[in-house]
Amino acid sequence: MNFRFIQKSFFSTSSRQNNTLRALVYHKNGNPAEVLRAQTFEPLGKPGPSQVRVKVLLSPINPADINVIEGVYPDAPILRSDLVPRGGTSSSVGHDREKPVFVGGNEAVGVVTDAGAAVQEFKAGDRVIFDKSQLGAWATYQNLEAAQLAKVDNDISDVAAATMRINPPTALLMLRSFTALQPGDWIIQNGANSAVGQAVIQVAAALGVNTINLVRNRPDINELMIRLHALGATRVLTYNELADKAMKQEVKKWTQGKPIKLGLNCVGGKDTTIMTGYLGKDAHLVSYGAMSKSPISLPTSYFIFKNLTCHGYWQSRWYGDHSKADRLGVYAEIMDLIRQKKLKVPEHEILELKGSDGEVTRAIAHAMKNLSAGSHGKKILLKWASDS
Repeated sequence: MNFRFIQKSFFSTSSRQNNTLRALVYHKNGNPAEVLRAQTFEPLGKPGPSQVRVKVLLSPINPADINVIEGVYPDAPILRSDLVPRGGTSSSVGHDREKPVFVGGNEAVGVVTDAGAAVQEFKAGDRVIFDKSQLGAWATYQNLEAAQLAKVDNDISDVAAATMRINPPTALLMLRSFTALQPGDWIIQNGANSAVGQAVIQVAAALGVNTINLVRNRPDINELMIRLHALGATRVLTYNELADKAMKQEVKKWTQGKPIKLGLNCVGGKDTTIMTGYLGKDAHLVSYGAMSKSPISLPTSYFIFKNLTCHGYWQSRWYGDHSKADRLGVYAEIMDLIRQKKLKVPEHEILELKGSDGEVTRAIAHAMKNLSAGSHGKKILLKWASDS
């Protein structure tokens, strides 16, 4: 199997152009390990007057990307009937090459290689991130409208840029949008070792806000706790520890009796019910995921006597409801946190996509199987080999 992981954060942008278009595509929803394939297409034409050609440098695999391919996510890429398969290539795994396809991937950093005559804000060599969802990030390059892109500062690494549009803004805006947190306040979150959870720890620490962070028990729990504390976590607990009736008194000692104002939930199920019991009066519970795939059941007393308010949060909806200026403002805040070393890049591995379409297809199937099984603890970022 011709693929390998490489550990780098910066990539040089060679002036050598390769017009071959390669992409990870699918033509029907299903298990990503089964329906996703690599395919080579005829080169795209020159970008239109308002378009920019972007060579993709890095693109992460996010949990939502998997959900999109499975067909269980409320957002999806457009079906691409304009892509012409290149003669003589095949993924060699039994897929119909001639059908219109979806190009996978949502988040990416790239470099501008060409721009249409009407484009003023970008020039060749500028690094950009995709500023619109579902543009097909898992491709070697794309022709995109200039309005669908945002410029990235030169001192921001490729890894940081490729992962800055979804998880860090989710953390920042959940901490900001539902209650007025002040330095010294406390929040509680589950899924604390997720990409968003780690971002919440770091952004909260930058704001002077204390965090109680919940994780599953596991063989390496001590190592995980050390890593989360190193990011700025105030306290880390397992769900078993949280369920201990004596823990509420212990938590009151930690907070010195201050009510916990905000709970962040990406798990659902019984563990979220228990976590919500730690929230104080007039608190807010914000759900942004449901990893357990179990519903949340909450006692009515939380609403009557504690005046609990529950919310859902979806970063894509926030982007859709806000202006370009608002989005650029959030990106600027995230870049400031990165350059101040208050927000680190997630633990990651870079998967270089190299070889024939069949070889890349098998490589991505292997990665998807590991991700679906929860046996890959690091963020995977995709990089097409330089000869692609």
